[in-house]
Amino acid sequence: MRGFRVWAILIGVLVVVFGALYLWWDLDVRWRPHVIKAHQADIAKLLDGAGWVSPKLNGPKLYVIATRDCAPCDAFEQSQFPLLQKAGVDTRVIMIAPPDVNGAAKSTPAERSTVAELWVNRSWGLFQTWTSVAPAAWTAPHIPPADGDVGRTAVIAAGRDLVDQLRPLLNANGVKSGYPTLIWWAKDGSLNGCVCQVSQTYKYVRKDLGAD
Repeated sequence: MRGFRVWAILIGVLVVVFGALYLWWDLDVRWRPHVIKAHQADIAKLLDGAGWVSPKLNGPKLYVIATRDCAPCDAFEQSQFPLLQKAGVDTRVIMIAPPDVNGAAKSTPAERSTVAELWVNRSWGLFQTWTSVAPAAWTAPHIPPADGDVGRTAVIAAGRDLVDQLRPLLNANGVKSGYPTLIWWAKDGSLNGCVCQVSQTYKYVRKDLGAD
């Protein structure tokens, strides 16, 4: 009988411990960004050479790789950009026009034209105007079409190639594919990244960039 009670107590303690560990993982660990230790120089070079647009602030750099018809991208931009920019974070957005899948276009002509324009002329104002309009309603007014223009079509291809080149480098650091992909240098000098599609991840980005 005594042995049974000892085992019951031990099992109870283990249940509590494992329950606490699971709760810690569920509420905290699972949402933390990944520290990028492999291929840092290659990743940094690809990001810096991309056609990013930003408000040109002087604080830490946050690269945000996004597509237009992307609810998680909109959610992060609308809720976090004001907080980050208030803290001086330079939010460098790299817009991508998704490639065709099985012959079906995953982007619209207006989207491709706007992405090409952003990469070529780096207008933060255009990015803000574009993202203030519903994706289906955007007609890319006064923007040269990318389709049929060899140079601008090549710019669209460069954006897609950027994603293809980054994918294995980020995967090697535990950062999976998806949008928005965020990459930043934290206050301690480490390079971090995440596919921040849920609000539970936001606080870690703000903390690392001094926006909390």
